[in-house]
Amino acid sequence: MNKKIILLFYVFCAAIIPMSANVNVTISDGVENVELKQKMERTIAAILNEVNSAQAESRALDFKIMGVDVAVQRSMSMLWENSPFVCTDEDIVEHCITTGSGYQVRNIPLMMKPTGEREFNEDEYQEAVISFDQKGNVESFYLSISMNLYMNVIKSNLELTDLRRRQMILDYVEQFRTAYNQKDINFLNQVFSDDALIITGRVITQKHAEGFSSQKIVYNKQNKQQYLTNLSRVFRAASYIKVTFDEVEVMRHPVNANFYGVTLHQGYTSNRYHDDGYLFLLWDFTDEAHPQIHVRTWQPDRVGGKALPKEEIFTLSDFDI
Repeated sequence: MNKKIILLFYVFCAAIIPMSANVNVTISDGVENVELKQKMERTIAAILNEVNSAQAESRALDFKIMGVDVAVQRSMSMLWENSPFVCTDEDIVEHCITTGSGYQVRNIPLMMKPTGEREFNEDEYQEAVISFDQKGNVESFYLSISMNLYMNVIKSNLELTDLRRRQMILDYVEQFRTAYNQKDINFLNQVFSDDALIITGRVITQKHAEGFSSQKIVYNKQNKQQYLTNLSRVFRAASYIKVTFDEVEVMRHPVNANFYGVTLHQGYTSNRYHDDGYLFLLWDFTDEAHPQIHVRTWQPDRVGGKALPKEEIFTLSDFDI
C-alpha cells in the first residue's frame, strides 16, 4: 500500500471515528466564587474527556475519573448502554445558571450513537445539562431541551416563586425525556401517580359507503400499571430509543398553584418505529421533592395529511382537578 493510499485511509477513519481530543471547559459567568467556578469547570472537563476516551477505546465509563456519586453513575451508565456518546467540541464556553438548589451548565454538545449503529450521524446531535449543588458537586447529568426553549419558559412574565417552579418543571421534563432514552422504567414508575390516567391517540382510516375514506383519531385509555407493563415490552424489544422535544408550553392551574400542565411537541425514534406528536403532562408539585404526573396524553400531530388543529391538542383545561 503506497503512502497516498495510507494517508487517505487515515483521513477516512478520522471522519467517522470520534477522536479523544482534550476538552477544555470555561464557565463565562454566573458564578462569582472563583474556586467553585474552577471546580465545576474541571469536573465537566473530566466527565467529557472520560466519555471521549471510553468511546475511543470501546470500554465502559470509569466513574472514578469523573468523581460523581452513585446516582449520577447509574443515570449515565443507563444512557451509555443505550446510546453511547461523545463530545466533539474541544473548547466549551458556557454560562452558568443559578437554580434553587445550586447551579446548572447547559448546552453541552454531544453526538449520540444509538446501540446497533456502526457510526455517529450528524442527525444524532444532542445537548446535555449538568446540575451541581451549592458546593459544586454533580447532582445530575441529563439530555436537555434546547436553550431557546428553556429560556422561553423561564422568561415568561411570572412572579419569582413561579419562576422557581418553572425551573423545577423543566428539570423534571428533562429527566422524563432522558428516562425514555435510558429505558429507565423505575424512574417512570416513581414519577407517575398510582391513579395516573394515560391516554394515547392513533389515526385510523374510515371507509364510507359513498366510496371515499377519511381519517380520525381514536383514543385508548390505560392506567399506570397497564402503561408501564406495555412500555417495558417496548423497552426490551427496541435496541435504542430517542425522545426529543422541540416545543414546550407550561401553564399553571388558575386555582391550584401546585398543578401545572406541560404541552410538548415530541419526536420518538427507535430502531423499530418513529412518530411525531403532542405530549401533555399534568404535573402535581404539592410535594416538591417527589412531584407526580397525574395525566399523560399523546396525540399524532397530523391527521389526514393536515396538522392537528390547535384547539384539539390536550391542555390543562381538558381535565378536572
